[in-house]
Amino acid sequence: ERLQNLRNIGISAHIDSGKTTLTERILYYTGRIDAIHEVRGKDGVGAKMDSMDLEREKGITIQSAATYTKWRDTNINIIDTPGHVDFTVEVERALRVLDGAVLVLCSVGGVQSQTLTVDRQMKRYDVPAICFVNKLDRPGGNAHKIVDQLRAKLHHNAALIQMPIGIEENLEGCVDLIRMECLKHEGENGEIIARSPVTADLLEEATRLRHELIECVSNVDDELAEMFLDEIDPTPEQLSAAIRRATVVRKFTPVCVGTALKNKGVQPLLDVVLEFLPAPHEVENYALDITNNEEKVFIDSTAEKKPLVMLAFKLEEGKYGQLTYMRVYQGKLRRGDLIQNITASGKKIKVSRLVRMHSDEMEEVTEIGSGEICALFGMDCASGDTFTDGSVKYAMSSMHVPSPVISLAVEPTNKNDQDKLGKALSRFVKEDPTFRVHVDDESGQTIVSVRSYVGMGELHLEVYLERIKREYNCSVKSDKPKVAFRETLGNATKFDYLHKKQSGGSGQYGRIIGELIPTEEQDGENEFETNTVGQNIPTEYLPAIEKGFFEACAAGPLIGAPVTGTKMILRDGAAHAVDSNEMAFKLAAKGAFRTAMEAGGAIILEPMMKLEVSVPDEFQGGVMGGLNKRKGMINDTDASDGFCTITAEIPLANMFGYSSELRSSTQVGVHTRSGLQRL
Repeated sequence: ERLQNLRNIGISAHIDSGKTTLTERILYYTGRIDAIHEVRGKDGVGAKMDSMDLEREKGITIQSAATYTKWRDTNINIIDTPGHVDFTVEVERALRVLDGAVLVLCSVGGVQSQTLTVDRQMKRYDVPAICFVNKLDRPGGNAHKIVDQLRAKLHHNAALIQMPIGIEENLEGCVDLIRMECLKHEGENGEIIARSPVTADLLEEATRLRHELIECVSNVDDELAEMFLDEIDPTPEQLSAAIRRATVVRKFTPVCVGTALKNKGVQPLLDVVLEFLPAPHEVENYALDITNNEEKVFIDSTAEKKPLVMLAFKLEEGKYGQLTYMRVYQGKLRRGDLIQNITASGKKIKVSRLVRMHSDEMEEVTEIGSGEICALFGMDCASGDTFTDGSVKYAMSSMHVPSPVISLAVEPTNKNDQDKLGKALSRFVKEDPTFRVHVDDESGQTIVSVRSYVGMGELHLEVYLERIKREYNCSVKSDKPKVAFRETLGNATKFDYLHKKQSGGSGQYGRIIGELIPTEEQDGENEFETNTVGQNIPTEYLPAIEKGFFEACAAGPLIGAPVTGTKMILRDGAAHAVDSNEMAFKLAAKGAFRTAMEAGGAIILEPMMKLEVSVPDEFQGGVMGGLNKRKGMINDTDASDGFCTITAEIPLANMFGYSSELRSSTQVGVHTRSGLQRL
């Protein structure tokens, strides 16, 4: 029963769709906060879930904020995630530990670039979602258009389960299409819901939409399909059960309507969350058994007496010290328990404090059951580490984190602040899986890199530099960001390379024969394969050849960039009884690689961006000219409602400073970014 009355949900969307505003209203209506505050801190306070000063100034969510609340006897853990393209790893981390999600769409903007990214992430982790069409009070807001976009652009089997009553500023509430009731908001902040039968002027449209809803669900649910074919009108209970069955397995997406800013549609949305999103025990989770060749093991969230298994999905340095956010998948965690980090150190750690978080405030608890989200103090771990009670060695598969594509050199303005910079960077590396730091061998500079899944990452790096200044009182200077280029092999080529060195005394001799071929993925991992027959190359020298190949891949022949997507196949060779040694064969591998890359034609790879720009029609020519100057290839243009949307592919290296240029050239232009891809 405890698990049945528990939901772990995330609120995700494109930037400026109203996620944080929606979360603020949810907290107000569930009694978690006493007053509503707006985003951007217009009232001097700012939204509860935007706890960083930077978030309140910029009016965007940078980190995922976690809270919990209660609605109709059900506990709900909510994670409010960033919508800005540069903070997509925060969304990825949140979805990894959630059982369901609310996808917020603007009733005017609809499915935008970041919506596509969030939807891909939900698919990756099999997270069932319900959709909330927000901002229906805006001129041009249209819920039906959004449903069409969900079907066409995201390929969702989606249908309205609520119909708006009134449009734009006359929006009064919605019709519940399952129970055929009107829900209207009354009271100063819309906290009272008045239910009444559907009025005559709404009945025809509501009946049509209910029939469309039944048809969509019956396409994926056998029980409802039988009733539909027999022309039996399902009861509200039967229709609700069918929608739940289809939603939990991601075969149907229910669509709700409202406007969070004007306090309409939020309580009905909460009812839908409870009704259609799964409880923790209804979602199948698996771990990898490290002691048994990483075999998949089912994690049973209903068995609290089974060994403890939990995942650290977020690290944060707050005003209380370092916090580690955990999702408990199996067993029970109590204050004073000993837990073991299975992924990294294997160290046992005592749980001294156990808290539930409400944005940047906390509440002490003595125990946490399976399916719940909590925070611990003093954990030495990284994001994505698995913890158990030590009786089992299970690892939850970690989150998908790609390699960085943008980097810049940083140094403190004051040389005495080097220690402060070091502390800040080491903390950010633990907190953010996409953030990397290394010292350049040649220049001695400290290089920081990020991979924003989609997009330039400029804002990502800008926020980190600002945080170093504010949180560590360390002013830093940085150069222009650099893009991570790669090199790869153009064509397969054979090699027969002899490394021979004789300078008196014992020399060096190593000959290797084989071929270098490109792999299917140009930016994939490099591979080494041994296909030798006989003992022409003694087996003790094979590891040296492999090592030489991988070392050679660190710098390509064209610009010295790392080489990716190549495979060396060793077929034969020769050794000398006296002069052959490991070093000789290692150098032979490097020489063979270099000559093969030159013969096969090395290619430079650069990250390409898929860019989407939405601007008023009058700026279309100027924006397209600007993209052409930056070597962009325009794929598509689409005009509607006075706005033009341009889709293009453009080299990432040419994108620096584009957001500022676009704002100044369009005055009011809104630009968005989507899928980063190497072409």
